[in-house]
Order: sequence, then C-alpha cells, then structure tokens
Amino acid sequence: MTDLEVGEVDAAMSAPEPLYGGPRLQPAHFEPEHVPIEVARYGTESYTLPVGSPGKVGILELGFELRGQGDSQRTELVHHYQKAPLQIMKPLYYNTLRPDMPYTYLITTGGGILHNDRQRMDLTFGQGTSAFITTQAHTKVYRMVSGYATSIVNIDVAEGAYVEYLPDPLIPYVDSRFYQQLTARVHPDATLLVGETVYAGRLTRGERYAFGAYASDLEVRRPDDHGGEPVAIDRVRLVPRDGRVGGDAVLGGRDIVSSLYVVTPLQPAARVAAALHDAVAKVVAASADDSVRFGVSVLPADAGAWLRYAGNDTVTSLAVHTAAAAAVHELLTGRPAPLVRK
Repeated sequence: MTDLEVGEVDAAMSAPEPLYGGPRLQPAHFEPEHVPIEVARYGTESYTLPVGSPGKVGILELGFELRGQGDSQRTELVHHYQKAPLQIMKPLYYNTLRPDMPYTYLITTGGGILHNDRQRMDLTFGQGTSAFITTQAHTKVYRMVSGYATSIVNIDVAEGAYVEYLPDPLIPYVDSRFYQQLTARVHPDATLLVGETVYAGRLTRGERYAFGAYASDLEVRRPDDHGGEPVAIDRVRLVPRDGRVGGDAVLGGRDIVSSLYVVTPLQPAARVAAALHDAVAKVVAASADDSVRFGVSVLPADAGAWLRYAGNDTVTSLAVHTAAAAAVHELLTGRPAPLVRK
C-alpha cells in the first residue's frame, strides 16, 4: 500500500459518520431558535416517544414557479419534498376564473399533533406566481402527558406573486401545549393573505380553555435585499387559568380568536381595510352571535390591512373568515373567489 493510499484510509476512518436522515432531520433545522417560556417550561422529556423518533418530525418543502407561454401560462409545483406526517394532495386547478392558480391542501397523516412533535414547512413562490394553500381539515393538537409540540412555517413570496395561505382553525385539546412560528418574507410588489384561527378547545364537548399553553409568533417582513423591515408582528400567548385566558382586554371569555393579514401593493391600505370591515360587518349583522367583537386597521407604510375577530359561534367564525378573504380576493384580483372545496 502506498503512502497516498494509507492517507486515504486514515482520512476515511477519521471522517464523521453521515448524519442520520441528512441535514433536514437535525434539530438545527426543525427546532425553533426560541420557544416561549409559556410552552418551553414543559420540557422535552417523554414517557413515550422522544423528539426525533420516527414519525415525530414532519418536513414539507414546496416551490412554485410560472410555466408555459401566453394563455397557457400557469403556476406549477416545481419542487416538492415531504416527510411524514406532513404531505400534500396534488395541486388542483378548479377555479375556472383563475385556471392558472393551483389550490394545494396540506395533510397530517397522523390525524393531529402529539407531544414532542416537530414540524417545519418551507413554502416558496416564484416571480409572478399565484397560489392558494390551505389544510385539509382542522388542526388538532392532542392531549400531552409530557413535553410540547412546535411548528415552523417559512413563506417566501417573490416579486409580482399573489399568495393566499389560509389554514383551517386549530383546536388545542385538554393538557396540550403548542408553539407555532410563522415567518413570511414578502417582496414589496407581491401580495400575501395569511390567516389564523384558534378555538378554546373541543367546543362541542364543552371543553374550553383546558389546554396547557398555546403560543404563536407571526412575522411578515420584507426580503433581506429590500431591507428586511418588519411589516407586521403578532405575538399570541394563551395560558388558561380557571377556564379563561386573560380578562376583558384579551378575549373576554370568548371561545374563538381569528386574524387575517393582507399585505399588498395592489390597492391602498384604506380600501383593503374598508373591504374587510364591510364584509365582516355584513356577516355579523346577519348572525345571532351577540358576543362578536372585531376590529380592522391598516398596516404601516400603506402595506395593507389586518383583521382581528373574537366570538363564540363556530359557524359565524367560519362565515366571517370566508367573507373577509373572499372580499379581499375580489378587490385585489377583480374576480369572485371560488368556493374552496373541503
């Protein structure tokens, strides 16, 4: 054996072993840099499956780009990586008024989120794309004997893109603890609608504010090459005490809280805010839920507008969310929003 061969053998023997599952399955990829103390205080020790066990880390990457020419041009899914329990259905093109726009449904194969689950999604939308992303059903965060669960969602929206990210409501079960971090980077000439709805628990079973803790951090920023300035930052910390969270200044004992952010250059912020307010006011006036409280405000630098809603009735909540998103869709695209199939 030559000296070169000996050196090659030594180098091979001293080289680190390949990382199990590759870089996507390393904690640096799927663990949040910071978990709020309200959730983190439950620790990570587990009586059953620990963090990183098979099926405990879900990874999803979706990349969309424009394909085709002229009238046949449409947005297509060009990059797709998934690891159970996260996956998607094949994008559908059922909006006859926007045949270029795919509707994509996110699926959790395990049926919900369990203790020590870690999920990460990276959604990238190229220049000029249009897309709608939602979940197949409500997100259920199940009871936890130990530990907590987290979810990271990264959304990048390039110049001229139009994206709606509107998942179904999240239901935290009794003794669950969950942290969700959503970070969106939106080009100044792009549009993003992003929404979130949280229930107090399994309302039809009379379960209200029996979960351990729910925390979320939503940040919408400009891309780094456009200064990285924040457009919207929303921190939510819900820690029930005696079947309530906070006082009248928080939810006032109401069972549902919902938010919708609209970041867009397509219309003045005041017009977007007016469309949100008028759509919600119409639904509320026709409902029998006198617990409803809602407010609409513009975002800084005429970047868009946002809506916050609180109430008790799930039917009214769904109608409010649907009407608000549909009103903005029509205002910004000039076409009525389709009925989203579930």
